[in-house]
Amino acid sequence: MAGSFELIKARDGRYFYHLKAGNGEVILTGTLQSDKATAREGIEAVRRQAARDAAFERMISVRGDPYFVLRAGASDIVGTSEMYAEPAAMEKGIASVKQNAPLATVRDQT
Repeated sequence: MAGSFELIKARDGRYFYHLKAGNGEVILTGTLQSDKATAREGIEAVRRQAARDAAFERMISVRGDPYFVLRAGASDIVGTSEMYAEPAAMEKGIASVKQNAPLATVRDQT
């Protein structure tokens, strides 16, 4: 089963998206945007950047959990992963984004 983006309207009226793997698990969450068009631009940025390993920044939370962010430029974060128990699981999450993002359908949940 192929991955998908879900475009969502938050309670405060802003928009964000989830990239879900084929099994329905959320593998990336987009940043909050003031309008739907900008959130859709974020989805397209994820599609473009997913193939570039350098766009993935591997990080460690203050609690010591590995996670990653996907950047569209030097400072523009277009998505953040969940927290993982170990670095190997984080690497699998990155691989899943690379595999799913380019051809993922968009489901508008707004």
